[in-house]
Amino acid sequence: MEDSSFLNKLMLDLRSTCKYYTGYPKDLGPSKVINFTSEREFVQLLHQGHPVVVAFTIKCNLTKPLDKVLEEAAAEFDPHVKFLRVECPKYPGFCITRQKTEYPFIEMFHSPEQATNQGKAVDPNITKYSVRVLPFNNDLSPYGFREFFKHYGIRTSDRSE
Repeated sequence: MEDSSFLNKLMLDLRSTCKYYTGYPKDLGPSKVINFTSEREFVQLLHQGHPVVVAFTIKCNLTKPLDKVLEEAAAEFDPHVKFLRVECPKYPGFCITRQKTEYPFIEMFHSPEQATNQGKAVDPNITKYSVRVLPFNNDLSPYGFREFFKHYGIRTSDRSE
C-alpha cells in the first residue's frame, strides 16, 4: 500500500512541476482556438496585427491529436499569435482557395499590407491587401510552433528574446 501512495505522490509532483509532461491532460482553461465563421471575421483577425495560424481540417477521429496540439499551442502563445480552425466541409470555398488536396494542413498568415496594385476595383470602397503566408512543416507540438516562430522572427511573448 505504501508503494502506491508513494507513486501517486511522485506522479502528482511530476504533473505539477514538469511543464512539458504530456502523459496527463492539462487544464488549459477555455479554448483559445477560434473557429472560422466567415472570411470577413478572418480579415478582421488579420488586421489586429497578430500572426494567425490556420489549421485547415476535417472533423474526424484522426484530427483529435491535432486539436489537442492546437489547444496547447494557443494557450501558450495567446495573445501574441492567434490560432484559427477551419472545418473545410463547412467552408469549402475558403479551403479550395489554398489549393491543397490533403487535409489537415496548417499555414500561418501575417503582416497584412495594402496591396500596391489595386487592379480594377469594381467598388471604390474595396481595398485589396497582400498577406504573407507560410506553410507549417514543423513538428506538430507546441515546441514545433515555438521553433517555427523563432525561425521566422515572430514575437511570441512580451519578453525581449
